[in-house]
Amino acid sequence: MTYLIPNSVQARDIASIVHPQTNLASHIEQGPMVIGSGQGCYVTDDNGVRYLDTAAGLWCASLGYASERLAKVAYEQMRKLGYYHLYRGATHEAGVDLAEKLLSIAPLPMSKVLFQCSGSEANDTALKLVWYYHHAIGKPEKRKIIGRRMAYHGSTSASISASGKPDMHADFGLPFPGFLHSEYPHYYRHHSEGESEEQFATRMADALDTLILREGPETCAAFIAEPVMGAGGGLTPPRTYWDKIQAVIRKHDMLFIADEVICGFGRTGNMWGSQTYDLKPDMISCAKALSAGMQPISALLVNQRVFEAMLDESRKLGNFAHGFTYAGHPVTTAVAMETLRIYEETDMLGHVRRVGPYLQQKLAALGEHPLVGEVRGVGLLTGIELVADKTTRSLFDPSRGVGAMVDRRARSHGLITRFVGDRIAFSPPLIITEAEIDEAVARTTRALDDTLAEIGS
Repeated sequence: MTYLIPNSVQARDIASIVHPQTNLASHIEQGPMVIGSGQGCYVTDDNGVRYLDTAAGLWCASLGYASERLAKVAYEQMRKLGYYHLYRGATHEAGVDLAEKLLSIAPLPMSKVLFQCSGSEANDTALKLVWYYHHAIGKPEKRKIIGRRMAYHGSTSASISASGKPDMHADFGLPFPGFLHSEYPHYYRHHSEGESEEQFATRMADALDTLILREGPETCAAFIAEPVMGAGGGLTPPRTYWDKIQAVIRKHDMLFIADEVICGFGRTGNMWGSQTYDLKPDMISCAKALSAGMQPISALLVNQRVFEAMLDESRKLGNFAHGFTYAGHPVTTAVAMETLRIYEETDMLGHVRRVGPYLQQKLAALGEHPLVGEVRGVGLLTGIELVADKTTRSLFDPSRGVGAMVDRRARSHGLITRFVGDRIAFSPPLIITEAEIDEAVARTTRALDDTLAEIGS
């Protein structure tokens, strides 16, 4: 067990906090990493060690760490109106401003915005609206939600049921009945010998169609998916995948929810991942970069088709009985609105389009490393697949924890990564420079070399 100074932040943390996505037993023995400050793409721990963060926190610190401009907006809004809700017809200007802005930049016409506090809540709300919609149009039997294996849509009971992460279902009694999962569209890992990306995409769409037919199209309500899978390992779709998947969704008269929690606001080189891959969703969830991670806020955009059903049900029931206490909080909406202004004023999309290809080029060179099977990405989002054998594409035994090994070695070189099993996902702050990309790749290379040596020792 690591020795901890009594009354230190580490000791107090162990005595008081349960950490998400953490081995709780190991945490008690090892203690936390204490982050004391941040600036730009770097964070500094309590020992003064500075780390280049290629994970943008949890995909969300799009403007890096510390922003006087956003801090000032939050302070001024707190002084003016520190809190009010949107229940029972109440509103405030900050919320209206942000809703109007989101509708104006949506990738296709959307009708209304519902605010929440997290991506999980946005996706949970979308799932509730799926059921609400089908009740409104007289098809209450259409209840089944289809996600994808290895996808992640949040930690609420419904959003994690839609997710395809078995480790997050284990012993929670999840997923709930009626949540189904189609194939994990990982071409590198799962394609057959000689199968092209287009052929693989056809197989993925056929598998979805077969699943729906087996369950009964009259019972299948919606398909939820990220344009690029984030917690699935920074996985971009194979060529033609989205055209074929959307055709299946339309064929069976299902709603389509685009989970833009990670992809939204520039990550893929467009404002939305839906633009990058020509998606036509009925609902769009967004969070993370909406406020650059500076405030807990999310939004769900719904099209006119969905909103008209909501109107019908509200008339019938006398109330739209859904909401969150802090949804549309005036401080969070003001900060999010200012974040969107910063993106526009600094031409953040132009910046991502300039440095994104540079990141992809530099990381692609890691494909020559003995531990790396594939490097694939878009914009400022890239996945690196670690393999035991490059020729056969065979994976390491999960018990070896090779991804965690690389992450640990990276931290020893002042680099924060995000690993998903034995896949490393790069999603740096959108403000990253070419020089910082060079530094990140150099440190990643050293971490891979160290890991290779450790494995071989």
